[in-house]
Amino acid sequence: GDGGRIFTESSPQSRMLAALASLLVGGSTAYLPLAPAVRVCTHQRPAVASPTRAASAAMGVLDQVSEAIRGGGEQASDSKSDPKTAAFTAANDRTVMAYTERVARINDLEDEIEALEDEALAAKTAEFRKRLAAGETEEELLEEAFAVVREAAWRTLDLRHYDVQLVGAMALNDGKLAQMGTGEGKTLVATGAVYLNALSGKGAMVVTVNDYLARRDAEGMGQVYAFLGLSVGLVQSGSDTAARREAYSSDVTYVTNSELGFDYLRDNLAVTAEEVVLRRELNYCVVDEGDSVLIDEARVPLIISGKTDAPVDKFGAASKLAAVLERGIHYDVFEKEQTVSLTDKGTRDCEKALAVGDLYEPTNPWASYVSNALKAKELFVKERSYLVQGGEAVIIDEFSGRVMEGRRWGDGLHQAVEAKEGLTVQPETEVVASVTYQSLFRRFRKLSSMSGTALSEAEEFATIYGLDVVDVPPVLPSLRSDIPDSVFKTTRGKSNAALAELLSLRRSGRPILVGTTSVEASQVFSDKLTELGVKHEVLSAAPEAAQREAEVVAQAGREGSVTISTNMAGRGTDILLGGNPAFMARLYLRTAFAAAAGLSGVTPPRDGFFPRAVSEEAEAAVGRAAARFAQSRAAAAADDDAEGHERAELAAPDEGCSPWHFRGGFPERCVGPLRLGAGRAARGGGLVGGGVRGVGRGRGA
Repeated sequence: GDGGRIFTESSPQSRMLAALASLLVGGSTAYLPLAPAVRVCTHQRPAVASPTRAASAAMGVLDQVSEAIRGGGEQASDSKSDPKTAAFTAANDRTVMAYTERVARINDLEDEIEALEDEALAAKTAEFRKRLAAGETEEELLEEAFAVVREAAWRTLDLRHYDVQLVGAMALNDGKLAQMGTGEGKTLVATGAVYLNALSGKGAMVVTVNDYLARRDAEGMGQVYAFLGLSVGLVQSGSDTAARREAYSSDVTYVTNSELGFDYLRDNLAVTAEEVVLRRELNYCVVDEGDSVLIDEARVPLIISGKTDAPVDKFGAASKLAAVLERGIHYDVFEKEQTVSLTDKGTRDCEKALAVGDLYEPTNPWASYVSNALKAKELFVKERSYLVQGGEAVIIDEFSGRVMEGRRWGDGLHQAVEAKEGLTVQPETEVVASVTYQSLFRRFRKLSSMSGTALSEAEEFATIYGLDVVDVPPVLPSLRSDIPDSVFKTTRGKSNAALAELLSLRRSGRPILVGTTSVEASQVFSDKLTELGVKHEVLSAAPEAAQREAEVVAQAGREGSVTISTNMAGRGTDILLGGNPAFMARLYLRTAFAAAAGLSGVTPPRDGFFPRAVSEEAEAAVGRAAARFAQSRAAAAADDDAEGHERAELAAPDEGCSPWHFRGGFPERCVGPLRLGAGRAARGGGLVGGGVRGVGRGRGA
């Protein structure tokens, strides 16, 4: 309703407007049954930032929708002009309306679930599992299970699912792709569907695009699952076989698409059972950023290779020859196709220089070596396609902007890059096993996905993966202004214009994010800002920048901050306006505790990272707690040394609370910034990091 007016008519317009009101306003919503199929929002709990503003914004959108329903709006005319769009919109509206009815029943359970003590709420997991064993289905448990997850998220994270987030979770549970806009909370949305599908004991996986996001989400959302008694596993690029096996055997597993794919391939090559890490069927999976993984990279094969005995000396000779050949005379470059082609003159000159009669002679082939050397020279650019680290050429993923350690290009291309850079040329490899993401993810019993940009590929998702796209309404209407692209004749002109706009915007104090396509471009822009005296941060695949990723992201939303980033920040990165005080507090605590205990491995943040000084009272409290931690750790470590237990360790600076990263054994629990193991040092630290949170509304410390 608006200003005391409520919808009481039973017309289709009134029913749609009432349903949209409940979706747009969000919150914990109570409904009154009025005319048939009409439900009206009467209040919110807890309130959004400004209930009045939220309701006003929602009603503004409802006015637009009402106009469209009457046939006078642009929305209606667009649908009529495109039958496919009209059909999708109608089907999507029916799906969302059906889910909204179930959300109302979840809301009806809220008071009952909220009244439960922590132990009783956590015991719901065992109850649900017994009911599943007795013959109930996951579908029958959905409403109560979602209500439990919503309450657990509030108690552990101070986050509460909006109604539309529960709509998205239902879409995921039904094996669909939930399209939700940037900032709509897709990470939290997944918890409902993942929890429900993990109750069977067959496991649920959350697949994301890089290690940073997998770790971040496991550390955050993992607290919800752990509170409810589910085990949580995390697979990272450096995890050993035992850690991977344990992670995959957990109720909920966080992993990147590439690590999952290579683990699947290695399992198929395993000789003994001890080498297998995926020991049960692929049950349920939520793929974050589905358009990137399932469409953009769908046909990119994951390959495990074995070394061959082919000679490597030809790569060096071909690289020296390529360096003196001239583009347009000896060869042509086709950048779109990523290929090169020798001209007739180039072929003759190469044969003369190599003293061979035919570059394509089967018994002494040189053509592939020369071709790869030219590709390495023209198409594979240092700090754009790869980095040189530790005497090796490390690939930069074109989709995520991150380094891909341990990955190599095939067909002699990686050896050509090594020869170009003067590195030790490693032996060629041959394909031992391969799989595409398209083939891998279709093996799951139930597959679902999330994305902010999936509608344009809706047909492909449905055809290839059987994933119907559900366009989930936003919590509040978007106020973002999308400005048309500006196109320049030269890179210099484009860069100068971007720099001028940055300097103009910076005067207002607005945080600014500059997107670049490569490490090289980031460095050029950074150098220019440094010349002008503009303080900024750089986020890229370069080692010195990548190691500080969480720190950079945490302050990217601060007033007046300037951040330069490659497409590393293009997927799943949550930049909070005003900065991320929770991360800053954890980093402050970790630094203080490490210093007090004399522990290495926690690098203090750069000068100026904290926006203001901590109060003397808070600093003294942290100092006392750090001293107690150091004393208890020293005393307990002596006992652990005598009994052979592992010691607790502080987490690395960018990892936060990581209960699944403990050397020597799976942890019992994670408290604050500590990794806790099975020894007494873990159980006797006496530390609760980051404050003590109450379990009721409004009582959080």
